[in-house]
Amino acid sequence: MPERALCLDIGSGTQDVYYHNPDLEPENCPKFVLPAPARQVGARLAALTGAGKPVYLCGCNMGGGFFKAFRAHLKAGLALAAHPEAVWALTDDPQRLRETTGVTVTDQRPPGYVPLPLADYEPGFWQAFLAAAGLPQPELVLACAQDHGLHPGKSSREGRFKLWERFLRQADGRPEALVYETPPVELTRLATLQRSIGGGPVADSAAAAVLGLLTDPAVKAKSAETGVMLVNIGNSHTVAALVYRQRIHGIYEHHTGMLPAEEVWSDLERFRRGALTNAEVFDKGGHGCLTLPLPQGAGIFPHTCVIGPKRAMLAGFDVDFPSPGGDMMLTACFGLVHWLRTRR
Repeated sequence: MPERALCLDIGSGTQDVYYHNPDLEPENCPKFVLPAPARQVGARLAALTGAGKPVYLCGCNMGGGFFKAFRAHLKAGLALAAHPEAVWALTDDPQRLRETTGVTVTDQRPPGYVPLPLADYEPGFWQAFLAAAGLPQPELVLACAQDHGLHPGKSSREGRFKLWERFLRQADGRPEALVYETPPVELTRLATLQRSIGGGPVADSAAAAVLGLLTDPAVKAKSAETGVMLVNIGNSHTVAALVYRQRIHGIYEHHTGMLPAEEVWSDLERFRRGALTNAEVFDKGGHGCLTLPLPQGAGIFPHTCVIGPKRAMLAGFDVDFPSPGGDMMLTACFGLVHWLRTRR
């Protein structure tokens, strides 16, 4: 029996949500673009900073999109402590965090500290939100988010690309294999997220977005014929994938806004030809670049399709702006639904 499913793409700026009802056309299914949980945490932390309050981060691991507010709190000379489960939202190395910032890691809230819960997914919020919208509770929750992976003592940017290489080689570049019913042990954020949503499938947002873009008939046709470069310009990260016949052959990741549009386009032009190295991207502050052996039939991946809330950065370049399912902000959610339908 097909299930009603709540699908979430949890970013640093927004969380993009699709309520999948198998009895309705996609156009009639409820859709939401809401502030990201990390943005809500950052706003609450900033308010407590302004009030001069010491803060205790509790809850669990989540996206670190509130790091600027965390730094501002410490710069203001205010105390901050974190639960051993919550501290992973800030660092891969709690001992180093203690030594460099003075943050206390403790499973007990210090007296007088204001608790600030951390979570990518809070069941009570979603129960109340869906009830207020007149929607029945879903039978399944699926979610995706960017997970750098846990790499103690190493650069998370470097570690993430070692994971990309391993995953893509093991999966032969199939994006659907990067939707996990059991996440790899390194992906601690996704493992925590999976527990929060009740055990449903989880994925890295980049892989889910590739799946979602391939539900667009025009994008799928370009992938089959000559190969296509798929670019997702998010609020914090820009991710590009070289896709030929529904296989990922290369990944590029950088921080949105760190490079001007012309330099991003220059990187992408070299990336599509397999001529951009990981070291070049890493040394400029990006996550990296990985290119597997490129298939001959794909040529130079001549078509470029761009999605994401900051996609206007590449307006004026030779790109297309597709809208899978009628709303490009929900591309990763549509990818999760595609996986679910294929799986069932």
